[in-house]
Amino acid sequence: MVDLGSSLRAKGMRMTPQRERILEAVRRLGHATPDAIVEAVGEDGGAPLAPSTVYRSLEVLEELGVVSHTHLDHRSPTWHLADHADHLHLVCMGCGATIESDVAHATEFAGNLLAAHGFVADIKHMAIHGWCEQCSKQRQQ
Repeated sequence: MVDLGSSLRAKGMRMTPQRERILEAVRRLGHATPDAIVEAVGEDGGAPLAPSTVYRSLEVLEELGVVSHTHLDHRSPTWHLADHADHLHLVCMGCGATIESDVAHATEFAGNLLAAHGFVADIKHMAIHGWCEQCSKQRQQ
C-alpha cells in the first residue's frame, strides 16, 4: 500500500478510503465484475459506492499496475489483482465455467503470432472461448 500511495501521489492523487475498499473487494473476490465489486463494497460496513466511483477507481488502479482486467464475455470486464494475472482464462460456452490455465500453454501460440506478424501478444490478458471437457463430451453425443 505504501508503494501504491506513493504512485498515486506522484500523479497528484491519493489513496482514498474508497480506493482501499475497492482494492480489498477485488482481493477478496479474486475475479470480479464491477457490479460484484459494488455489491461487495456495499457489504463491508462502509457507505455504498456509486458504480461510477468503482469504474474510475479500477481504471486508476489498472494504470498503476495494481489490478488488471479480462473480457470473459461480451458483458463487463472481470477484474483481478495484477499479481494474479499469470494465467489464461478458458471460458466454456456450454456451462459458462471459467478455467484458469498457465500462460505457458500459450507461449507457442504467442511465438507464432510474433513470427508471422511481428505482433507481441499479451497472453495474460486472454480469454479463450470453447467447451470444457464435460460440455465437449455432451456435444459429441
